[in-house]
Amino acid sequence: MNYNLDEIRRMFPALSIQDNGRRRIYFDNPAGTQVSNQVVEAMRDCLIESNANILGGFETSNRADRVLSEARRAMADFLNASSSEEIIFGQNMTTLTLHLSRSIGRQLSSGDEIILSRMDHDANISPWLLLAEDLNLEIKWLPFNTETFEFDLNELDTLITNRTKLICVGGASNLLGTINNIKAISQKAGNMGILTYIDAVQLAPHVAIDVQDIGCDFLVCSAYKFFGPHQGILWGKKEVMHLLKPYKVRPATEELPSCFETGTQSHEGIAGITASVDYFAWIGDKYAKEYVDKNQHKNQQTQVIHAALNYLFEYESTLTDCLIEGLQTINHLKIQGITEKEALQRRLPTVAFTIKGKKSPDIAAALARENIFVWSGHSYALEVIKTLDLYDTGGVVRIGPVHYNSSKEIEDFIKTLEKVLGSI
Repeated sequence: MNYNLDEIRRMFPALSIQDNGRRRIYFDNPAGTQVSNQVVEAMRDCLIESNANILGGFETSNRADRVLSEARRAMADFLNASSSEEIIFGQNMTTLTLHLSRSIGRQLSSGDEIILSRMDHDANISPWLLLAEDLNLEIKWLPFNTETFEFDLNELDTLITNRTKLICVGGASNLLGTINNIKAISQKAGNMGILTYIDAVQLAPHVAIDVQDIGCDFLVCSAYKFFGPHQGILWGKKEVMHLLKPYKVRPATEELPSCFETGTQSHEGIAGITASVDYFAWIGDKYAKEYVDKNQHKNQQTQVIHAALNYLFEYESTLTDCLIEGLQTINHLKIQGITEKEALQRRLPTVAFTIKGKKSPDIAAALARENIFVWSGHSYALEVIKTLDLYDTGGVVRIGPVHYNSSKEIEDFIKTLEKVLGSI
């Protein structure tokens, strides 16, 4: 494929930084990506030119109003939402989920059921466990197969009853890398009048998301995972959101979407969201025009953004293949996730592994000394780690290349990993 990695990398100032003459290899991306120049400039401009609260009627306030409206439109395009009124901003996905869970809880009664997944990040688990504790709800668990690292959705059918009110599941695992069939799950739920709450934090940097096609009721993501600032975004289906009572201060508006946004927002962070979406549009316009035809049923800007994500996913799949092949050459290493070549379209480049006789935190620390950035431990995916029986042994090493990484960096990582294993 036509892929100009050098030009893409030049868009990200952090990628050129060296420490004492040593390059950095950013493979910590599942926990947060680097940002483009566009994002830096947008946040700077907002703080200089639009530094006021909203709805004041004077120039800086009017500019702040535009920052929010432009970001809502950008995220509506990014997610193919039917209206920008369905876009809600917050500090992060966890905060938004904890906040909205209270409103959803008003619709539930003692004995109602929520289905959670053993594959999810705890941000899509603990808020619902806390709600169940408060309201005497029943929690059911959708397991994943520890050999295929995927769900068997026939098991979901056995969990659903006439008391099931909500299904909460991740679009992709932040630890295993598995991409889940959230469309099928949402369809099953919708056919029975059950709400669906999708954590798309790990999905959004890699896969084009169409909330109208998925058919879910809520979907949350975080801009700092898709090359933007530390901001959370919640999409909620308008007809469902109108049924919920927001938890807010009395003077705040009753109108969507602002009624669910507590207090003054980070306007500079929200400006950065728009810039991060604009970055994808730049990729789509410059490199991914042949992919636009696949998205003709969407509005023009969504076509371009989703074409970019399709294009970048194709490149990232080559990195995934390179990474898995390299890891499989190392003795006693086990990849905790999908490895079959024919199944790579069902996984992200996020790859977790363990090595027999080695502690994952020690491996990550040794790599850090070589200026290769990875994570170790549970990555807040407690249920995954416990299911794999790895909680008491230090969890996994997690490596997550994205589209600004190179196959050369993966080759260097594999060589360095082989070298450091002899010293720990």
